[in-house]
Amino acid sequence: MRMDFIAAEPEQPDEIAAIEAQWTRAWAAAGGPQGLADRIPAKEEYRAIAPWLAELPPGARLLDGGCGLGDWTLHFTRGGRPTLGLDISRATVELLQRKFPEAEFAVGDIRRTGLPDAAFDGYFSWGTFEHFQDGLGGCIAEAHRLLKPGGLLFVSVPFDNIRHSLRAILLDRYRRAPDAGARRFYQWRLTRAELADALALGGFAVEDVKIIGKRQGLQRLLQHNLGLSPTGVWAKAAGVLLSPLVPGVLVGHMILAIARKPRA
Repeated sequence: MRMDFIAAEPEQPDEIAAIEAQWTRAWAAAGGPQGLADRIPAKEEYRAIAPWLAELPPGARLLDGGCGLGDWTLHFTRGGRPTLGLDISRATVELLQRKFPEAEFAVGDIRRTGLPDAAFDGYFSWGTFEHFQDGLGGCIAEAHRLLKPGGLLFVSVPFDNIRHSLRAILLDRYRRAPDAGARRFYQWRLTRAELADALALGGFAVEDVKIIGKRQGLQRLLQHNLGLSPTGVWAKAAGVLLSPLVPGVLVGHMILAIARKPRA
């Protein structure tokens, strides 16, 4: 596991306050909740978990941990699987509650939700477990508590791919501790084995760990190594053309695990 850092905000010394402020800004910059639930089946995460979703019973209750703009919560709720969208951003959740009253949204820390034991058939969380400096353990333990026996957990975290590993090795001789007050912890990056081990230690049976986000990872490589904007025409075109050819272990941006809470 490797740490990534970002610039600290002096007015947000508390970790939770800093995370809430960061994601409130991020979701506002993305245009706020738009209700783009119809786009979910085209997403790589959805295609990866579809075979396991088919196992869930009709009307299965789901938890969206770190729901962000709420699209996944809306998609499953409208499809007959009532889903609770949980997010740390109070401002974003208030907007979601007003705009989409047919769905259920709440403010919460996914490490300490206060929800009942064994309340959900499935739990998915995209790019959220990695954002706490004390590691993934608290998120995994709470997920295990919230799931029914046999329940499924789908979770994605940043992938410590070969490109990142080589870069870290080359920079190690120049690396120093971040200046207090100048930078703060942002996220963990993990290998597939590290994510599988963390889930297993948390009591889960790991079904699979997939590499996803090759196109996004390739665009970031072009940004960081060649100075191309990830939203520019050349980076987008290269991502489309080259991502099928480049190994996921080299540039994959995220890893996605499918895990099950044992029945006994």
